[in-house]
Amino acid sequence: MGKLQEFEITLNNNKTVYSPGESLSGTLKISITQPILCKAIKVNCQGFCGVTSKSNDTDWTEEEQYFSSSVSIADKGTLKEGEHSFPFKFLLPAAAPASFEGLYGQIIYRVRAFIETPRFAKDYKIEKPFSMLNILNLNEVPGIQERSSSSVTKNFTYMLVKNGTVVLNAESDKRGYIAGQIIKVSAEIENKSDKSTGHVVASLMQKVTYNTKKPTYDLRTIAEVEGPGVKGGNKTEWKEKIIVPTLHQSSLTDGNLIHICYYIHIYLKYPEVSLTLPIYIGNIAVDPTRPSPSRSVPPMPAPRNNPTPASAPASAPAPASAPAPSPATAPAESAAPSLPPRTTPKPAPKPRPRSTYASPSAPPADLYPELSGVSNYNGEMAKSPQHDTGSQAAVSPNAFSYAPGLSFRQKQNSSGPSALPLSSSSRPQDTNVNQMSSSASLPPNYRSSEYPHEPPPSYEDSCNI
Repeated sequence: MGKLQEFEITLNNNKTVYSPGESLSGTLKISITQPILCKAIKVNCQGFCGVTSKSNDTDWTEEEQYFSSSVSIADKGTLKEGEHSFPFKFLLPAAAPASFEGLYGQIIYRVRAFIETPRFAKDYKIEKPFSMLNILNLNEVPGIQERSSSSVTKNFTYMLVKNGTVVLNAESDKRGYIAGQIIKVSAEIENKSDKSTGHVVASLMQKVTYNTKKPTYDLRTIAEVEGPGVKGGNKTEWKEKIIVPTLHQSSLTDGNLIHICYYIHIYLKYPEVSLTLPIYIGNIAVDPTRPSPSRSVPPMPAPRNNPTPASAPASAPAPASAPAPSPATAPAESAAPSLPPRTTPKPAPKPRPRSTYASPSAPPADLYPELSGVSNYNGEMAKSPQHDTGSQAAVSPNAFSYAPGLSFRQKQNSSGPSALPLSSSSRPQDTNVNQMSSSASLPPNYRSSEYPHEPPPSYEDSCNI
């Protein structure tokens, strides 16, 4: 190393395994034979994850950094010859995944030291890895004490001809295990065909997902046991045990670059019938006396209280547990009237839109004094000579009312459709006035017009006819 004889990182007590939230301390030892001009001496503690799509490749395509802390233990100056020792200390974060090393990725924790020299000089660096052990308490996993079970049915085909079905049911004694525990697996095989099945196999599998742009999956068989097949038309129950070796703990959260899960794969070699039983591998064993945390259930919406219709209380039966009223309290209760149930008030009807049409009004009375008695008229009109066609019936004045709201009451006269009086008297001069006023209020006869397609006369001309 030239001028640098010793450049080493030593952790206190030679400790190499740490837990989240724990402090990491150590010493950087430097031994040189000649003085070294340096800008700074730094120590860095880092934790990150890197994945790739190539096996055993450290050129990561995706990286995720968990933490990175640096401390400067020497400023700019000249490092004299001899031995030097620089202590350092870091506090590890409380949330950090456990260390892992796979074919397509790693979770790495390390301590690095740098001696930064001036320009055109060689920098010196060194690193020391350490492991992070994240404790997984299986008692905090919801439903961990329940059995993991599954079932599958498969058609048994021989020489492209259906020969029956095979039913496979399997379960494990629980869902969570630690290293050294035994997984108790039981399977029930029902062969509803004439042919015998192949051997039954149970395997403890590890599945690692490396989340890159195109996820990569790595499947490993940790342990495996095998049992005999089932003859045609028989039903067999098979039980076996698998010892859990030391394994990396299961990942409980999604979204990380590396996700690790475990399951038991049970299958028949012939026909191709298989199922999986998901399990968890942790560090703290399941305590049967401790209640398992329940799965989170979304809150249900409160029921809507609809108003009871008025007819509902009449048909509802009275509660049987209500005591009968005593004679002393019966008059008091009968005196209080029963109130009807409260109903929801109906909304007020919307007002109808008013019409913008303006009805024509009647002519003023001072312009036509001869029509002043029309408001007291309560009979039929007399026929005018120009309207006397023989077969034409008398026309009621209501059909030619020009004032809004003006109506005439029909009254039959025993004397026939002769001139009717405008008042209670029956003098001859009153009769002439009535005929005059009746003929003046009638509209013109358009049938005698020489030009039937011409527009009708105006209102003033029709009143002067």
